[in-house]
Amino acid sequence: MKLLTVAALALLGLTTAACVTDEQNRENLLVAAGFRIRLADTPEKVASMKSLPPHQFVAQSQNGQPVFLYADPTACGCIYYGSQDNLQAYQQMMFQQKLANEQQMTAMMNENAAFDFGPWGPPFMP
Repeated sequence: MKLLTVAALALLGLTTAACVTDEQNRENLLVAAGFRIRLADTPEKVASMKSLPPHQFVAQSQNGQPVFLYADPTACGCIYYGSQDNLQAYQQMMFQQKLANEQQMTAMMNENAAFDFGPWGPPFMP
């Protein structure tokens, strides 16, 4: 019973850490893709940022050109903004990262598949 509790707490901790890591990773990828940051450092900017859906891209037109905005009220209290090229670079980086994560997960699953349950009995059975 204690082992199950410890395992559950460890999983909860890893999940919480993964959320923080995902948020930091998203910020890093946005910047790496060329998005610029504007902090919401005045009440007017905060109100403007809150008018956008959080953690989603929104397309706006500025001087006849598309500008993509990404409001992040939780991590940085800022808006990322960039061009179509920046958005495409970000999406490509996200795709590459997802592919790498899937390859890593597949390798881990293949490694764990070799575990010998013989001495322990069938999994999940008393």
